[in-house]
Amino acid sequence: MITIDVRLPLEHFDLAVAAELRGRAVGLLGPSGSGKTSLLEAIAGLRRGVTGRIVREGEVLLDSAKGVRLPPERRRVGYVPQESLLFPHLSVEENVRYAMRGGSEEVFRDAVEILEIVPLLPRAPATLSGGERQRVALARAIASRPRLLLLDEPLAGVDVALRGRIVPYLLRIRDELAIPFLYVTHNTGEAALLLEEGLWLERGRLRATGPIGRVLEESARVGGDSGAVIENLFAGTLEELARDGVRGFRVGDARLFVPDPGHTGRGVYAVAPSDVLLAAAALPAVSARNVLEGMVSSARDAGGLRLVSVEASGLAWTVSLTAAAAAELGLEPGRRVWLAVKAAAFRPLS
Repeated sequence: MITIDVRLPLEHFDLAVAAELRGRAVGLLGPSGSGKTSLLEAIAGLRRGVTGRIVREGEVLLDSAKGVRLPPERRRVGYVPQESLLFPHLSVEENVRYAMRGGSEEVFRDAVEILEIVPLLPRAPATLSGGERQRVALARAIASRPRLLLLDEPLAGVDVALRGRIVPYLLRIRDELAIPFLYVTHNTGEAALLLEEGLWLERGRLRATGPIGRVLEESARVGGDSGAVIENLFAGTLEELARDGVRGFRVGDARLFVPDPGHTGRGVYAVAPSDVLLAAAALPAVSARNVLEGMVSSARDAGGLRLVSVEASGLAWTVSLTAAAAAELGLEPGRRVWLAVKAAAFRPLS
């Protein structure tokens, strides 16, 4: 997808990142002030003083040694910052069309339908909610026909409920439009669900890179969970049969039970780590509809609690419990465990 070898002097440290990224969706992780936004701006061509090379699918965007420095408008990069930055004097439709640069009506239709903003087209940005503004900003970026999307915590200013409803749209951008993106987030659930690869930055230096699960574990082990939003997110297929307000939900090889949303097809659900119960022995009879056997992959302290990562039925779960309870159960890597999750604990996001 993209090869990066850049340097940029910043106020408190120098950004120096060299990486080769091949995934459709790559996360930029790390504490606040570590250089993630600066790296996105360097790729977009919005930062002066950047040296090195940036090559996207064979096209050289930057080669300072050879004097190559494509301006932002020629890089075909869509950038969505934390603030949506819509033009206040233009309608939603005009905002989206402004980015099209002569694109076809099909491009416009794909953008507004994927993000489900057709009813918003005549409205002014000032009348939109935070979640609606971010969906319009994403549609505008898509309408520019980018070869790469840069998403800088686009959901950071959106409340929890709205943020959850936007996650499925990001999945559609990844899977249906097949637009590769770099995504800055502090939400571990978002990262695990949306992303394939990860880069973890600290004070402008690359501390970990690789598959997103490994990078999340390494960042938690070395950097802690300060500022992170931790939840379990799952995308799968809702089955036909519904019974007693509960419907089957297929995620990979796992079959879970979730509240019946009244439809089949694709579904996305969130589960809080505190809503997952752990047992060190098999559970012969329990009221929870979801009981899975698994194994502890890691455990760490966070804010007075113990966060335990468990692999069960091919899924990665994060469970929070007291340190005393974790010690009693002996929840260390390699320990066989059983998870119990009520169907009602699954919160629908789509």
